[in-house]
Amino acid sequence: MKKNRTDFQSRLGKGRKKHYELQQMETFFQLNDLTATKELLNSIMSYALKRNSWIKEDPSVIYHFHQAMQSFVRAGYFLMLKEKKLFINTQLEDVSPLVLGLFTEKEYQNPLLVFKKAFKEYSIKEFDYFISGMVYFSMGIYDHLPERNMINPYIHLIKMLDAAYLIIERKGKNKAFKIKKDDLM
Repeated sequence: MKKNRTDFQSRLGKGRKKHYELQQMETFFQLNDLTATKELLNSIMSYALKRNSWIKEDPSVIYHFHQAMQSFVRAGYFLMLKEKKLFINTQLEDVSPLVLGLFTEKEYQNPLLVFKKAFKEYSIKEFDYFISGMVYFSMGIYDHLPERNMINPYIHLIKMLDAAYLIIERKGKNKAFKIKKDDLM
C-alpha cells in the first residue's frame, strides 16, 4: 500500500505563469481602489506619527490592508526583477505637471523606474518592517515614536501604487509591451 504525502509547502514560486506579477497587481486593484488605498495609507501614516491617538478603523480592515500591501510590494519587486520586460514606453507630448503628480518625466514614461528606485533604496524586508511599524503604531497609544524615518518609504509606496496603476492602465490600452534593457538604467 502506497502512502500519500501531502505537501504543505507554499507553491508560490513553482510553475508560475509568465505574467504572474501583473496578474497579482491587477487583482490588488480589483480588490482595493487606488484612491481608498492611498487614503487608508495616509490615515495609517498620520496616526502612526501621532502620540496620543489611534486609528478608528476596524482592526480587520487594517490587517487586510497590511497583508495586501505586503503582497503588492513583493509583486512589484518581482516585476522589477524580470529581464524580459513587458511595459510600454510612452512618448511625452506636452504632459501637464498635474498629470505627472509625484513622477518625473522619465518615471511617467517608464513606470518601472519607480520600482527600480524604491528597491534600490529599500529591500523587501525594510518595506515589510515599515508597513508593520506603521500598522503597529497607528493602532495604539505609545510613548515613543518609530525610530526610523518613515516618510521616505511612505513616498515610495505612494509612487509604487501610482506606477502600478499606470502600468495596468497602459496594459489595457495597448497589448504590445516592450522595453529595452538600457531604458531601465
